[in-house]
Amino acid sequence: MVDNRLIVALDFHKTEDVKQLVNTLGDSVSYYKVGMELFYSEGAQVISFLKEKGKNVFLDLKLHDIPNTVAEGLCSLMVQGADLVNVHASGGYTMMKTAADRLKKAAANQGIACPKLIAVTILTSINEEDWQGLGMTCTIGEQVVRLAKLAKKAGLDGVVASSQEVSAIREACGPDFLIVTPGVRPAGASIDDQSRIATPASALQNGASHLVVGRPIRAAENPKAAAKAIIKEMESVK
Repeated sequence: MVDNRLIVALDFHKTEDVKQLVNTLGDSVSYYKVGMELFYSEGAQVISFLKEKGKNVFLDLKLHDIPNTVAEGLCSLMVQGADLVNVHASGGYTMMKTAADRLKKAAANQGIACPKLIAVTILTSINEEDWQGLGMTCTIGEQVVRLAKLAKKAGLDGVVASSQEVSAIREACGPDFLIVTPGVRPAGASIDDQSRIATPASALQNGASHLVVGRPIRAAENPKAAAKAIIKEMESVK
């Protein structure tokens, strides 16, 4: 059985590159992330391709605007078939609640499945120097947990957060709250532009529900072997 806790990031500009990687990985991977780079370049056609392949799609556009704009934007994106969408938690409680409520209502009115809605807490590229430069007086960890609790209160299904904050979020928000963890790198891999990272096993042990992995698979000499190695490590944590 495919481990759908692994989400492979499709950080490409062109659908042709997506098709090559997805076909290479075959049945070993069932969940893919489509971010700004790809969606802004290719649009909904890449989601259509992935759904035709029977894959789950995390549409990672991190909406952040006034409540009505975010809510209507999500409703527009919903019809494209993504399974998971997100907003920035820093947009606040009213924005998140408006988005969650209206998305669920629109899905019910159209008779389609409502995608899961999660909120980005603090980007995993943010380090302590960046954080202090924003004038924040609390720690990154404290703010992440505060935003996660706010997202749950607003009716969202979960959050995006680094592995360093996962255990605290799990304790604060309970066992059914989704925690999607980017910045996951197998032991020995380059950290690239991430600051708060973890190995697949440690992220799951801390309480993550899904792991986002990009370069360690995409840039590997043998992407399928790299994906299978990560999945094997994940399967050691139930």
